[in-house]
Amino acid sequence: MPGKEMESIWKKECRFPEQEPLKDNMEADTVIIGAGMAGILTAVLLKRKGIDSVILEADVTAGGQTQNTTAKITSQHALTYDTLLRNMGKEKASMYAMANEAAIRMYADLIDEENISCHFERLPSYVYTRKDISKIEKEVRAAGECGINAEFTTDSALPFAIIGAVKFDGQAQFNPLEFLKEISKPLKIYEHTMVQGIEDRTVITEQGKVKAKSIVIATHYPFINSPGYYFVRMHQERAYALALSNAPALDGMYKDESQSGYSFRNYKDMLILGGGSHRTGENSAGGKYKELRRAAKDYYPESAEVCHWSAQDCHTVDSVPYIGQYSASTPNLYVATGFKKWGMTGSMVSAMILSDKISGSGNSYEEVFNPQRFTVTASMAGLINEAGHTVKSLILKKIKIPDARLKEIPAGHGAVVEEDGERVGVYKDREGRVYMVSTKCTHLGCQLEWNPDELCWECPCHGSRFDYTGAVIDNPAMEGLECEELNK
Repeated sequence: MPGKEMESIWKKECRFPEQEPLKDNMEADTVIIGAGMAGILTAVLLKRKGIDSVILEADVTAGGQTQNTTAKITSQHALTYDTLLRNMGKEKASMYAMANEAAIRMYADLIDEENISCHFERLPSYVYTRKDISKIEKEVRAAGECGINAEFTTDSALPFAIIGAVKFDGQAQFNPLEFLKEISKPLKIYEHTMVQGIEDRTVITEQGKVKAKSIVIATHYPFINSPGYYFVRMHQERAYALALSNAPALDGMYKDESQSGYSFRNYKDMLILGGGSHRTGENSAGGKYKELRRAAKDYYPESAEVCHWSAQDCHTVDSVPYIGQYSASTPNLYVATGFKKWGMTGSMVSAMILSDKISGSGNSYEEVFNPQRFTVTASMAGLINEAGHTVKSLILKKIKIPDARLKEIPAGHGAVVEEDGERVGVYKDREGRVYMVSTKCTHLGCQLEWNPDELCWECPCHGSRFDYTGAVIDNPAMEGLECEELNK
């Protein structure tokens, strides 16, 4: 299958034991949906408070976005604090900073207490600029106001000149899968158990139902449209990474303040080079891996590629995660989402807040992350009903695409073909087999676009992704695309 060779360095080096699917109805104190970093950490902290959890995972443990992170544990979230001060005020901006600093300490404590070997290192983190020093100077001042020990520097270990950087000391990096493999051992995880819905504190799957006092949705992107309406409050973005051997060691983690720039960090004797960010569904030209490989050749000509992969991140409207009660009308349903590119600290902050809320103790950080800080009107219900009618009409018609049109698509490529007024997604594999799918997303009916770097169909509205056979790769879509296979 195309793309199979794409695998993160974490997945390449660490495999999890298989877990059985759910087999029958059961009851639990808490059900956590999603066995990624946020879900597992929430279960770990709940267990420490004497509350057992059941984790339901549609695929395999850490098989989603957690395995594709660059695994930096940091309170430095690009140029964040100047914006937070202006938009939220000093009290809440400082609360955001202290929550993420507490997350770093909690990782260090868990790793030390459980004696986990996961290549955890304390290192400084830098956001650098090659263009606009004023942004860096503002961020240094803002971070200081929020209680972060930040400093301005022009020194770096990068292979090019910079004009300035904001440096945060005491940050960290690790191998997230090595960490999760150990920390998840005492937990009950049911894999290959897709949740179909939630009714009256009961989670419904094909294999059975789980009734619980509390339910946590930690599925990267929330799959329940109403209530909550997260699909109008978030978008998703993709980014790409290479692991390089024979590249020099750095003195910390680096990220360009510009979205078009690169990020750098070491792992063992390798260097991870990241970049190529774009909104999901907006990469029709492709070339993101090619761009990274060109940068690797320019900056580290003696290096060699070990592996390559990509990640997808949820972005909220104000760049602060949604952590807490799912909606005003669902008091025992919780959510953790919208971590941007900072899923490691975001996951730990989520676990701290949610474990406290579920156990009945207060958490001083929850106010700033409260999902109810935005009010979505009841008119959204009409939008969902209308979208439901759209999705129901997405049956792929038996459209005959002329052979001449199909021959225009090179082997190993995909394209949108319009025929008889209909828009059809077509992919031709290297053996000449043709796969035709509807280009309307099964989530809310948006038009899908082809991503040639990933060989998949992507939704620019909410970030759902489907492979060339129509199977779901990333939510919020829960159903695949209808696919017709032609042998040419």
